[in-house]
Amino acid sequence: MSKKKIVVFGPGPLFKGGLANYTTSLAKAFAIMPDVEVHLLSWSQQYPSIVPRDFIDRKTKTDKLGGLPIQVQYITDYNNPFTWLETVRTIKEINPELVVFQWSVALQGLPLGFIAQRLFGCSIKVVFDLHFVIQKEQSSIDVFFTKYGLKTADAYVVHAYKTVTELEQLFPKKKFSLLENGFQNTEKPGNIIKLFHPVYDMFKINPDFDVEDQKKKLGLKKHVFLFFGFIRKYKGLHFCIEAFAKMAKDRDDVSLLIVGESFWQTLDNKKVSTKLKQAVFGAAKKLLLKQDSNEQDYNPLSLIDQLGIRDKTVVVNDFVGDEEVHKYFQVSDCILLFYEYATPSGVESMAYNFKMPVLASAVGHFPETVIPGKNGYLAKAADTDSMAEAMSHFLDHPIERDNIELMAKEISWENYATTILNFTKEINSNA
Repeated sequence: MSKKKIVVFGPGPLFKGGLANYTTSLAKAFAIMPDVEVHLLSWSQQYPSIVPRDFIDRKTKTDKLGGLPIQVQYITDYNNPFTWLETVRTIKEINPELVVFQWSVALQGLPLGFIAQRLFGCSIKVVFDLHFVIQKEQSSIDVFFTKYGLKTADAYVVHAYKTVTELEQLFPKKKFSLLENGFQNTEKPGNIIKLFHPVYDMFKINPDFDVEDQKKKLGLKKHVFLFFGFIRKYKGLHFCIEAFAKMAKDRDDVSLLIVGESFWQTLDNKKVSTKLKQAVFGAAKKLLLKQDSNEQDYNPLSLIDQLGIRDKTVVVNDFVGDEEVHKYFQVSDCILLFYEYATPSGVESMAYNFKMPVLASAVGHFPETVIPGKNGYLAKAADTDSMAEAMSHFLDHPIERDNIELMAKEISWENYATTILNFTKEINSNA
């Protein structure tokens, strides 16, 4: 009996960041299914070469694929259209039943649309796994790339109702049919499936880890609020710091732990090549995206001294390899996700993996995933008084971590991958 072949397209395990973890985890979830052969096709270069950032994970030493027989190929170079054609040829040679593209940034619409359009209409089902559709302050060129990239697909997977609305707004003449968790509710085949962001299984609690010893080493107090992940403006670290300063004003038993790499500070700024990339990239953004501010100038860590909370704040301003992640989650009481706007969050998923409550702003998908009193609390968007109040409320009314463990089991990668596969079978049977 021949195996079902599935291609997962996205950044492979050599890359750092949530989307690489996501792509790898999805490939693994398909790979453990019986009679399934999985191919992970990855970018070799995800963005224009002028982008001043190092995207390679140079810290993690363990095998992210867990020894599973997943065939990984790093083919697609954003800057080389010939590799786009090579990607199409490779997928057709594999001849999978299904290819799942990871969509996370409009800029990639040109190569992804090019590839998808040359696969569509044959026996291969083309599915886009949407981490967002409409970017904040989306420019006309972003809209063009998004429409070009997403217009050709058999189906879309979304993680939030907001994404469904954005997809309908993007293609007002296209008829969409939403399925809840893969169930066909109409006679017409559905082409959007609403799922969830699964809980990562690559990060685990270490039962032998000495939490108190690590807290002493880091200089942490009794209660620890954690910000984790790339430092980018939309993730609201400035809100976290300002809200913490308000909440901690009259307390001596709280710490703010900030662990993450400044997104635009990964290259050697002394090198001429870095300065040239920064200048060209900055000019291109102002010309094409018409942005009022440059995120490369975003420096929320300067608020720590301005607000006088240096003695209550611990900063690890670096990328953390997979092996080190558990240390920071295990010493913390909750995760801070006071985002300006939000698409499904990998950091939120990581928190649930560690049975950790979430404090989030009521934006994007968070009102769908954060149930006050059960797995966390919500604060008003862009309101640091409300955020400080949520932090105080959490200390006074802790969340039962057993609740989070039960929820995490329901949103597993196994359930996610199985539902997608069943969903595409539904498409096949109704085609």
